[in-house]
Amino acid sequence: MAIKVFSFFFFVYLLVEMHEISAMVPAVIVFGDSTVDPGNNNQISTVLKSNFAPYGRDYFGGQPTGRFSNGRIATDFISEAYGIKPAIPAYLDPKFDIRDFATGVSFASAGTGYDKATSDVLSVIPFWKEMVYYKEFQDKLRGYLGNDIANHHLSESLHLISIGTNDFLENYYPFPTRSSVYPVDKYEIFLIGIANNFIRELYNLGARKIAISGLPPMGCLPLERTTNIMHGSACIEEYNDVAKDFNQKLQDSVTELNRELGGIQLVMSNPYYKLLEMIQNPILFGFENVATACCGTGYFEMSYMCDRMNPFTCSDANKYIFWDSFHPTEKANFILADHAFKTTLTVFR
Repeated sequence: MAIKVFSFFFFVYLLVEMHEISAMVPAVIVFGDSTVDPGNNNQISTVLKSNFAPYGRDYFGGQPTGRFSNGRIATDFISEAYGIKPAIPAYLDPKFDIRDFATGVSFASAGTGYDKATSDVLSVIPFWKEMVYYKEFQDKLRGYLGNDIANHHLSESLHLISIGTNDFLENYYPFPTRSSVYPVDKYEIFLIGIANNFIRELYNLGARKIAISGLPPMGCLPLERTTNIMHGSACIEEYNDVAKDFNQKLQDSVTELNRELGGIQLVMSNPYYKLLEMIQNPILFGFENVATACCGTGYFEMSYMCDRMNPFTCSDANKYIFWDSFHPTEKANFILADHAFKTTLTVFR
């Protein structure tokens, strides 16, 4: 009798598991930098962290998690839009395990880039190591769901990549290592080559639904505008032009990879024009401040310079596009995620 009861409950458990993974997108799996890092940097030795107040003050429970925002980040909202869960956990966070990761996980690391040299600047997780973690995750998932179900689960899951800004603003422009070797257009090609190889490896590992993000108008980030004080702290158009050129090359590459890799659904999500629209027409979105950030003076603070002791931090982050000098507020993240979900990502619904 006991065996029959156990068998019944085990059968019910399997039905629940099957239902959970039967959605068109059963999980959102994330790679990239601080735009999509929910706290992996908390677990490594680096100065680039945000697991302290006032970061996270508008997150669930007002708790800092390691997200570089006052609340949730774009991938959290995308996961929620697919009806999966309201927040994606960090792979290195010991509070979570494969039961949590099965419906979404992020391997992203703040400060990293396509280029290995970028991750070396602040001693963060290199992009290639995110792939190592992903393979480890796949093994755990197969142990949890079984090979066949796990393979199907992976092929239906949305794999999101958001990375690249740091390669230019934290590596190429500040240091001569790459700029002395590559003209900027050749550096763009170098980075896109890394992106292509990463996507091919994801494909070979069973991923079929992939979205890769382009660059934002990075010359309009508060930190960059601060350095442009001689020109009235306007956006640095050289950086914006690089972002647009990179995005076009990336889109061309996505088109080629869709031809090359049979059965893949690969799209490019371009945040450039939506964020620029928010900056140029803030009133339409309910923003009041676009040139400076909420945290601190809003000109240069980020990570440990943006702490609870700073007396200049704003009281209402919803009036600001940027939370710190480099990263959007929760409200801006929602607008960008909602735009992506209703445009580029519709193919996955």
